[in-house]
Amino acid sequence: MSFSLNKIMLIGNLGKDAETRFTTNNLSVTTFSLATTRSYKDKEGAWQNETTWHNLVGYNLSDYYKENLKKGKKFYVEGRISKRDYTDKEGVKKYVTDTIVEKLIPLDSSGSGGNYDKSNSDKVSEPDADVSEDNEDLPF
Repeated sequence: MSFSLNKIMLIGNLGKDAETRFTTNNLSVTTFSLATTRSYKDKEGAWQNETTWHNLVGYNLSDYYKENLKKGKKFYVEGRISKRDYTDKEGVKKYVTDTIVEKLIPLDSSGSGGNYDKSNSDKVSEPDADVSEDNEDLPF
């Protein structure tokens, strides 16, 4: 038996407001993009930033997220990578890579805080009150 893992963890800012639509069987599908930035030194020793855009898809997100997934807000996202293809109007086959959201946590201090976890579908819970505020040993 072989073992495999499909897991992605991202921290970044939304590139635009999320859009929600409903399927014919009333499934809520929310799509949004998230930018992550990597800093590195180039050959001359100058710092450069490289931004990667991620397409995210959330199913049956609570109203809290539908209203608070706004451009510029920072989120932690956990999920899995999914690939799909389709044929456009000109008959050209297109390939898309999405991240299917399984966990979503707002990181902006201005928000009321919430936690979307697919295993607790449609439940928003407040972060634990006893979480330490000491962030000095965090790598970011």
